[in-house]
Amino acid sequence: MHRLDVQLAQTPQQRQIGLMWRQDMPQHEGMLFVFEQAATQCFWMRNTLIPLTAAFVADDGTIVNLADMKAQSDDSHCSAQPVRFVLEMNQAWFAKRQIKPGYKLGGEVFTQRPR
Repeated sequence: MHRLDVQLAQTPQQRQIGLMWRQDMPQHEGMLFVFEQAATQCFWMRNTLIPLTAAFVADDGTIVNLADMKAQSDDSHCSAQPVRFVLEMNQAWFAKRQIKPGYKLGGEVFTQRPR
């Protein structure tokens, strides 16, 4: 089991800023983006200084797909299916722990019903 300390990005402004301008991030920290409804979510890395991996996550906590993202890149990385959650961690965090699509994340946010 891996315990994470994640910031929540729930409002449009929080989601727009995300992890921009951060110089570093401890290995056990990340950011969970929470959207009101499931949709194809696409992320880029403009003004984001550290390389990240995005986990696109279904309502039940199952990782749908992962995307490694280069720092300060405008390349778009999208979910393989509609999702409401995206978890950003330091790049290679998932790979080092052999966490792949199909792995199920736990936590209160994944047991709540969408509004």
